[in-house]
Parts: sequence; structure tokens; C-alpha cells
Amino acid sequence: MRSSRKYRLSAACLVLSASAVLGTQTVAQAQGTDATPHYQPEMVQALAASLGVSEAAAADRLDRQDTQQAKLAELARRGIAGDGAFFDASGRLTVNAADSAEAATIEKAGLDARLPTRGQAALDEVKAELDAFAARRAPSGVVDWSVDLASDMVTINVNNDRGAAAKAFLAKAAEHGSAVRIVRGEEKAEAKAAIYPGSKMTFNNTSQWCSVGYGARDRSGNQYLVTAGHCVTNTLRYDGTAFAKGYKTRYALGTRSVDMGILTINPGHSITTSVGTWGNSNPVAVKGGSRAASGASVCKSGATTGWTCGTIGSYNNTVTYVDRNGGPDTVITGLATSSVCVEGGDSGGAYISGNQAQGMTSGGPIDQQCTGGVYSRGSSYFQPLDDALNYYGLTLNTN
Repeated sequence: MRSSRKYRLSAACLVLSASAVLGTQTVAQAQGTDATPHYQPEMVQALAASLGVSEAAAADRLDRQDTQQAKLAELARRGIAGDGAFFDASGRLTVNAADSAEAATIEKAGLDARLPTRGQAALDEVKAELDAFAARRAPSGVVDWSVDLASDMVTINVNNDRGAAAKAFLAKAAEHGSAVRIVRGEEKAEAKAAIYPGSKMTFNNTSQWCSVGYGARDRSGNQYLVTAGHCVTNTLRYDGTAFAKGYKTRYALGTRSVDMGILTINPGHSITTSVGTWGNSNPVAVKGGSRAASGASVCKSGATTGWTCGTIGSYNNTVTYVDRNGGPDTVITGLATSSVCVEGGDSGGAYISGNQAQGMTSGGPIDQQCTGGVYSRGSSYFQPLDDALNYYGLTLNTN
């Protein structure tokens, strides 16, 4: 989410890079060490507070989460990928199985299995059909739509269904019957934009900003900044000095887009391999970029709201962002959701789960206020990092 004076967004707590505000329904930070304790303290505290349990119980849950994800990864290496997986409220990982034989193998590995009515592949097809329909005309008033593995449905969040485009979209969705669930009364969304990941970076010679994402390299060793696509501009500055140049973006206002982009790093500058926590703890070292399952704990670093934590919601969301400058709505595909609070200027900033980089802030609810510090209640959308790295053929820089 980009931030500027016209949006009246606070520029406080910005350190290394810039944040942009485009549409509000949805923002991050950097640097870590390998020292004990095993988990970032604020992540444990946020999880304990949200679950109403002790920090020891929260840390135990994180241990069990890591163990279960390792078992899932081992099944995948054996060719048993399942049809989607998710953590339930108790912290148990459930894997969708294709048949009873695969379910038995999954359970033998120590994970819960189920035979879904639909499963991820079938739900992805439903969502892809809705994406194609929305590509012809942005369904203004429809906030987002995504595959919800836990409920085994595609969930559509709606702010206003009175417009013709929204009505047509919902009618199309209704063709899928019980495979689709509609939730009304949601806030509209807009993209967000604010040399540790999470630092402030300003645009060209303006006062607008986004937040720094992650550093990565190509096969030749050339260095890039991976960030939200709507944060990509000609020149980005840190503390007044130009450190990156716009290179590629998949974001375009008013056009079906993906909110990912990259910039080249100017000689003499670099993006650290630790995410800053804005004074809440030591920076968090980035050890890899393995995607965490839905329900996993995550924290974000951003130039406006600093270090905030929560849990990952769902992946592969499609969101309709509004433009506060009066421009057209923009449909964004491929986003993940979280309960992490963000504001304008946090866009592009870094999400991290444990020591694994997860993505960059894209957007969040209009006029959302993160008043509880690390424990602020809220929600956000982020662009998964692994999708961006794969698309651009880059390798994450790790600590």
C-alpha cells in the first residue's frame, strides 16, 4: 500500500524503504539471529494472546506445527501430495486425500486425513472460472474470493452487491451451488504501499512510500528487490539515497493484475537477509522461503505499523481493490490472507513465519487502524514470495 500526504497516512516508524497506498482492504519488517529462544518472542506472544494460552503452550504448538509440516513435505517427496492441507483450530494439520488408500498412507505418517466432497483441485477450478469472469469486468463491491480448504468451499466476501457487475458475478458464482459461500458486510479493499526488509522506501522525489521486501538474485548473481507490484516505480530511495530502479511489475491500475514486481539494486546497496522488528526484538534471520500452511503463525515488518503478528488465512485469493484517487477498481489474483494488521505505507513489506520468508504486503481494509502494537487486531493480503521468485526465476538471499 502506497502512502502519501493526500491519504493522510502516518509516515512514522519508517526505516529503510518506501510504502504505497492504492486501495484499502489490507502491510512488514526485518532482521534476525539464530540465538535462543527457537521462535521470535513476539510471534510466540501474539499466538499465545490470540489463543488465550500460555507462551509455553504457544511454543509447543509451533513445535507441533513444524513437525507436521515436515511430515507433509516428506509425503510430497514420496509422491503423495494430497489435495490440499490446512491447520484446524486445535493446531492439527489435515490433508485432503484422493481416496481411502491415500488417506491410510497419510494417517500412517502421523497426520489427519479426510476425503473431501470437493478438494483443492476442484475448488481451484471453480475459482479460476470466477477469475475469468471477473477479468471481463471488475465486480465492484465484491471484496475478494478464495478457496477455503477447511470448509471445502470457495468463499466470496461482499461489501456491496447492488451494482450490475457484482450481481452478474454473484449470479455466476451461484451456478456452483453449495461449492460457494457468500459472506456479506465486508470492507472494501485497496492496495497498500510504505535496507532491512520492512524499511521505508520513498518513490522518486516524492513523499510517497512503500516498505522494503526481500532481496533475491538471478543465475548471474544480479541482485533484485522483490516487492508488491504496485510499489514498483522508476526510482526508490532509502534515507534520501536512490538504491533501486523499477524493472518489472505485474500490476496495472484498472487491469486484472498480480501484485508482484522486482527492482534492480543499484551498485553499492543491498537488502539484508534479516527482517527488522522495529525494536520489538533482535532482527529475524531469513533461513529460507518455504511456504507455511494455512493457520500458521506469521509476523510482518512495515514502514507504517512496524512489527505486527497474526496467522495466515488462505492462499490464492482474488481481491477487488478500490482506488482512492477515483481511478478504476483493480482485480488482483494470487494473494494470501492473514490476521496481521497493516496500514497504508506497509505495502511491499516482509512477512515471515519462524525463519521462513512468506511474502510482501499487498493491501488491507480501508481506514484500518493498528492501535494495539504487535497485537493489533486486523487483516491483510500479502503476495506469496515463492510465487514471485518462481515467476521471475530468482533465488531468495538467505542468512
